[in-house]
Amino acid sequence: MRLLSLMAIAFLISAAPQLRAEECCDPKGPFALGEQYPEEPATCETIAYWADRAPETTDRISLGIKDRLTAVESDSVLAYLVMCEPPGIQVICVTYSRGSLEPGDFVLFGGGYSRRGERQIVLDPCLASRE
Repeated sequence: MRLLSLMAIAFLISAAPQLRAEECCDPKGPFALGEQYPEEPATCETIAYWADRAPETTDRISLGIKDRLTAVESDSVLAYLVMCEPPGIQVICVTYSRGSLEPGDFVLFGGGYSRRGERQIVLDPCLASRE
């Protein structure tokens, strides 16, 4: 009996990451558990829908979004890349370098998801690449 209990516990422990991943994120959505990139990134058109359906977890969640840059700011340490126009939800990618990215460029963001109020999402850390 004890052996069966130990085997059951071992199975549950080994299956836990898989169960959490399945609970976390719609495979057709822009969220992924941990630092993975999602299969289907959001767009400025769909981000409000997805933001209302963000996974409720204490684990790290990544968001992917693909659209045009609306603003690019940087200081001596960080770059802030902004996607989507108000009054919709804006997505800010916090990264170390803006590279050659300029407003109007079509880019893909992927990074650690954090909702900041009704109209702002911050991805930190974030990677940005031209599409």
